[in-house]
Amino acid sequence: MDLGLEVSPAALAEIAKVGFDPVFGARPLKRAIQQRIENPLSKLLLDGSFGPKDTIEVTTDPIQSPGKFIFSKAKAKARAKSVPASSAA
Repeated sequence: MDLGLEVSPAALAEIAKVGFDPVFGARPLKRAIQQRIENPLSKLLLDGSFGPKDTIEVTTDPIQSPGKFIFSKAKAKARAKSVPASSAA
């Protein structure tokens, strides 16, 4: 499907906070990513919320809704137009 994924710094911090456990190593982090990012995103992909070549932005608001991730289509970034060099005579 050629999808892109952009994860905001706040979302990275939140998933790191939720998945941190010095006793069990990376297992809680992997589980947190699966439960809070992969599973909800899979459901959204299956119901057609995102199409081919979409870039999905993952954000969170740790103050309003801690631990909840928001998935949305990333806004298209403007590409710089190439301007041909003027011909000097």
